[in-house]
Amino acid sequence: MILVSVMYPGGADAQPFDLAYYLEHHMPLVRERWSAMGLEKAEVVKASGTPDGSPAPFQVMALLTFRSLEDFQKAGAAHGKEIFGDIPNFFKGQPVVQVNEPQSF
Repeated sequence: MILVSVMYPGGADAQPFDLAYYLEHHMPLVRERWSAMGLEKAEVVKASGTPDGSPAPFQVMALLTFRSLEDFQKAGAAHGKEIFGDIPNFFKGQPVVQVNEPQSF
């Protein structure tokens, strides 16, 4: 199991982010294309700030759980161009993508 974080930069100079488009169009596209390819769960979180009240470093994050790194790589190869090509419709910057290995404790 892996957790892929797709993080959209925030901060004081953040690019505008169209959350309505993201939730109504982009994330349903992600689910439609990748669910049969190993996507187990997709969650979106919207930042509200930091403990000291400053802007959050990332304004929105998608947390995508895949069965394996191989499944994520195959999904990306099959539909990545379409999914990443949709980003300019809701965000003019570049997201940061990170692959994580969940740990139990």
